[in-house]
Amino acid sequence: MSIRRIIYVFIIFIFCLSCTKKIEEKSVIKETNLELQMIEAYQEGLEELKKGDAIFAAKKFNEAEILFPQSDVAPRAALMAGYSYYTQNYYGDAIAELERFLRVYQNNNEVPYAKYLLGLCYYEQIVDERKDLQSIENSKKIFSELIKEYPNTEFAIDAEFKLNLINDILAAKEMYVGRYYFDRKKWVAAINRFKYVINDYETTIYVQEALHRLVEIYYILGLESEAKKYANLLGYNYQSSEWYEVSYSVFDKNYENKNIKKEENSILKRFKSLFD
Repeated sequence: MSIRRIIYVFIIFIFCLSCTKKIEEKSVIKETNLELQMIEAYQEGLEELKKGDAIFAAKKFNEAEILFPQSDVAPRAALMAGYSYYTQNYYGDAIAELERFLRVYQNNNEVPYAKYLLGLCYYEQIVDERKDLQSIENSKKIFSELIKEYPNTEFAIDAEFKLNLINDILAAKEMYVGRYYFDRKKWVAAINRFKYVINDYETTIYVQEALHRLVEIYYILGLESEAKKYANLLGYNYQSSEWYEVSYSVFDKNYENKNIKKEENSILKRFKSLFD
């Protein structure tokens, strides 16, 4: 190889090395600028959140995430966007942000908190057990998953408490429907509702009343052995309950004379046949 060719190759090498350094420097500068912009957007989000402007705060957190999605701050910004909406009861927007966080950052350490917050968004929309069934079911599902997947977290402890309250609400709904059927003498439908409360919501306060209602229905239908079975069950578990006292009075002759009118007509016989 001639000296001229060696010098030529060396010049090319120096030129390429120089270009590579410039590209790397531009890349580093660009990345640094993006990181600074992201931090600035995140800080603005925090400031707006303190002022109470949840919508603008959420937008700034979204901006921070988009500016530098590969940074460690990005998932925190996404979570803060959901939290911002939650603080002002914008539940629909909060749910959308939190569900996106759980989908995109499913391995993040903040997943338990995100699930807890998502459950709260549904839980806090429960006003009437007769109308808000979807919110009730969604919150129950999310809190149940949280307890199962992250049992040793502080969020799971509170979720379990709220789950008990949710079960009370669901049991109350079943009792409401059961009483509706009871008042209209739709005995089979009422029995199914009250049994559902006993079997699926056994830890709630409504089990005692559900047992009593079964005692009443079976006694009215003339199925005294069934009535006594549920009365004994009520007495065994809740002997000091006011519902046990009411159930006991069902079998008292004075109660029977005043309140029970047995009519052995074809309709009653048809109901009886359902339990033979």
